[in-house]
Amino acid sequence: MRKAKQKTLVANGWRVGSAEEFLELTAEEAALVELKLRLSDALKARREKLQLSQEAVAKQLHSSQSRVAKMEAGEASVSIDLLVRALVGLGATTNDLAKAITSKKRRAAA
Repeated sequence: MRKAKQKTLVANGWRVGSAEEFLELTAEEAALVELKLRLSDALKARREKLQLSQEAVAKQLHSSQSRVAKMEAGEASVSIDLLVRALVGLGATTNDLAKAITSKKRRAAA
């Protein structure tokens, strides 16, 4: 969040903090959420790099388009295992997975 916006919110009585603070997540829980989001981002990036639609990916993974959309969104019903299997199914190597997990930057929320 931009500092100017944060300053305005605080001036108007709002409290500004992180999602981890709001949800009262432990460090371990926050790390798992971040891992899942990084894998979700990597899946979307790989699909886009391959110039595939969600429907095409779903067909390749023997799944549905809506499930692929949920994977890319990091929805709660999607496991880390499923994200890894989907990435490997699209040709990701262990090095690709390591890069996704260790990346510092996540894409901005839509």
